[in-house]
Amino acid sequence: MPSLLTLAIAQLNFTVGAIETNTQTILTAIEDAHQQGAELVVFSELAITGYSPEDLLLRDDLYERVQHALVELAKASQQVAILVGHPWRQGKHCYNAVSFYCQGQLQERYFKQQLTNEGGVDEARYFTSGEQAGLINFKEHRIGLLIGDDIYQPKLIAQAKTAGAELLMVMSAAAYGYQQPALCQTLLEKRSAQAGLPLIFVNQVGGQDEFVYAGLSQVFNARGELVQRLPAFSSALRLVHLEQKAPNVAEISPELAPLAEMYQALVLATRDYVIKNGFEGVVLGLSGGIDSALTLAIAVDALGKDKVQAVMMPFHYTAAISVDDAFEQAKLLGVEYNSVPIAPMFDAFMGQLTPLFAGQEKSAGDTTEENLQARARGMLVMALSNKKHRLVLTTGNKSELAVGYCTLYGDMVGGFAPLKDVAKTKVFALSRYRNSVSPAIPQRVIDRPPSAELAPDQLDQDNLPPYEVLDAILEAYVEQDQSLAQLLAAGFDEAEVRRVLKLVDINEYKRRQGAIGPKVSARNFGKDRRYPITSGFGRINW
Repeated sequence: MPSLLTLAIAQLNFTVGAIETNTQTILTAIEDAHQQGAELVVFSELAITGYSPEDLLLRDDLYERVQHALVELAKASQQVAILVGHPWRQGKHCYNAVSFYCQGQLQERYFKQQLTNEGGVDEARYFTSGEQAGLINFKEHRIGLLIGDDIYQPKLIAQAKTAGAELLMVMSAAAYGYQQPALCQTLLEKRSAQAGLPLIFVNQVGGQDEFVYAGLSQVFNARGELVQRLPAFSSALRLVHLEQKAPNVAEISPELAPLAEMYQALVLATRDYVIKNGFEGVVLGLSGGIDSALTLAIAVDALGKDKVQAVMMPFHYTAAISVDDAFEQAKLLGVEYNSVPIAPMFDAFMGQLTPLFAGQEKSAGDTTEENLQARARGMLVMALSNKKHRLVLTTGNKSELAVGYCTLYGDMVGGFAPLKDVAKTKVFALSRYRNSVSPAIPQRVIDRPPSAELAPDQLDQDNLPPYEVLDAILEAYVEQDQSLAQLLAAGFDEAEVRRVLKLVDINEYKRRQGAIGPKVSARNFGKDRRYPITSGFGRINW
């Protein structure tokens, strides 16, 4: 029997605020879908503006440009019907909306009811909640409309079913988090089965500043069984054939392991940040350590070897094997590689500073000379960035950033931090994963104990707890908001816990000045965790 309805899922990568470019991307997808025989094309949440426009939503001219885009899309609906997400202003209120166009006319407009206000997203700042169920009638199909977090509210699904929905259409911009795709699929299966209705989930894909959108749009039958899944971390246009008001079984893109998902998320986030912001490539300091090694692998996978420059900047404390490993990796990946010793710069600085330091004894914990090494390196990579219009990738990880084991205006210099939300133990795991795909990181880099190499015979573990312990404390304190008492009850050493908590609390000022990086954990430093810099709250724990 021929299909009663053929629709197309448009899982696309948009640029926030590029309304005219996004509209052209949508029009191209409409034409492609029409050529493939689709009768209805469905796009993701806020597709016209990209998600999320943030304070662009406060501008009058944004809505004027959205209106022009909708006029163009209405014309395109002469040949194929369209469901598209966009912001909409009505009187004094703004809404997160979906519009249904068919035969050149607006047929229905639905407003999101369950606004997203977590994970660094603050929709209530901009939008008013809708109050009515969304339902469209098309080709004898009654389709209930839901946007994003509407799916979390069973009452909204019941509302759509009561209104007569025979199919649920969820248009979303669901951000990636570690193991989040599996949790999302479980939720969608549950909602579809509870309602006894087929469900189609259309998600955005791409990197947008701190957020990564995984795609993975999905189709479920009325029993909550997955019958179609689009690929992760790439744009796609796929047809869905509804036979007797039920979706046919179609291609199910393979499910990725959690580490593979995270790695691809970091690659996509890096690629989109560089390309969407118009940089000609990237430059990074390659130290021979694991953080910069993983960052280099991500950069090459994101942009290709010709767009990546690695710079080794050795000093007196740089081990010979670090120099060798950095050179080996650069050669392995085929990137431009330079070695620029920093001793002349350091000596020049010290020549100027030594008279100013006269009479000042070096106290315990004085890291002036160590920090000066890092800042000399920062000056070098920033000069290359300016001259070559390449973005500096900073290579620090979440564990170091949490406790301030980094130098402000030194190794923190850069415009994007791919590992900002990746704990050190995950850095090791991701490095091993990447090497399982193809050789990218010298094995010795993974096996060696980590070191900042800013002092003789220095190791990270001289200054920090073992990373397995540190990361467990940080996950509990930063991501789960556990108290000192809860951490001690969990069996952590009291002295270590108090020290780590103090380091986290007093280094908020550093984190606030650091480069942004992709969110891949339950809670990142940035939009998720917004703590005051000047605060006495945690001092009771020190």
